[in-house]
Amino acid sequence: MTTRSIKVLLDGGMDVRPVALLVQEASKYDSRVYIQMGTKKVNAKSIMGMMSLGLTNGEELEVVADGDDEESAVNGIERFLSGK
Repeated sequence: MTTRSIKVLLDGGMDVRPVALLVQEASKYDSRVYIQMGTKKVNAKSIMGMMSLGLTNGEELEVVADGDDEESAVNGIERFLSGK
């Protein structure tokens, strides 16, 4: 299992389109990928789950991945959320 704290640094914030793109990024990986904020933990491959977080620019969150490509999954999510 790989866990990493990440700060959301997207210029346009996290409205529907960026959340959909984040779900697409998470879905590229075979590993189970979760986003955790406080006590709430959602499947990063679920558009409804991700929308329920109400992410905003500048927020800190935890990415948790578990599986064969967990390190790649966390790195991909980090690249996306940091706007790279």
